[in-house]
Amino acid sequence: MRHDHYRQANLSRFRAALDADGMPRAWENSYVDKHDPVEAPYIPYGIDHQLIRFTPSTTHVPWGFWRSVDHSLHAFFTESFIDELAAAAGQDPYRFRRKLLDHDRRFRDVLDLAAEKAGWDDERPANHGRGIAIHKSFGTIVAQVVDVEITNGKPRARRVVCAVDAGFAVHPDGMRAQMESGIVYGLTAALYGEISIRGGAVQQSNFHDYPMVRMPDSPAIETYIINSGHAMGGAGEPGTPAIAPALANAIFDASSRRLRELPLWQHDLSRADVESRDVA
Repeated sequence: MRHDHYRQANLSRFRAALDADGMPRAWENSYVDKHDPVEAPYIPYGIDHQLIRFTPSTTHVPWGFWRSVDHSLHAFFTESFIDELAAAAGQDPYRFRRKLLDHDRRFRDVLDLAAEKAGWDDERPANHGRGIAIHKSFGTIVAQVVDVEITNGKPRARRVVCAVDAGFAVHPDGMRAQMESGIVYGLTAALYGEISIRGGAVQQSNFHDYPMVRMPDSPAIETYIINSGHAMGGAGEPGTPAIAPALANAIFDASSRRLRELPLWQHDLSRADVESRDVA
């Protein structure tokens, strides 16, 4: 753990304007540091006015590539914020997204399939929540729905439903395997993935202080493939970006508490001082 390059610590700030119908008409996003790929911060939603910009940082921590690269960062940022806009508008987060994707049937079909297979409108038990997210990376669109349970103030993903359109899945079993591994990889990062530096040295050294999602904690994962006939995209990385925001959005559904900082395991959801701010 102490001899590597790391995914960057990042900060992203948003502002948006909603019209009288609760739909966003302006989207402003400023974030720190731009790496690969260039399209990662851009959103698929039909919002007329968008301003997306970045500023470099002077961090001395060496930056390195990580599965899905900047897509994993920006999917968490953008899909968490679009969920906040849905809450501010008093609208269902799946249907709010769907209205903003009227112009892009391919995105909408992936979103619809994930929501349908997950039973989006099914009732949730107490302390359970359901969250959704969608993101395109490396030519492949992936939507994921997470069912989460809050136990002793901590979240546990119980089920993940994944819909994927990579144009055409040449090897469907391989596609499912890549989605599953990307989901577990992303869950580890969302829940536990923290590298802390003190006095110029990395604190984490091995798996006792850098935990990972292991088999007993892995959710049930279902993957559904759409062969849309569009240009073929990738499979190795696109399963990762949507899982962190879908999980955080599910936590909000279960607890009414909005977590804006990763890793999620550091937050005690049983405490009253967990951040839960409304969008102004």
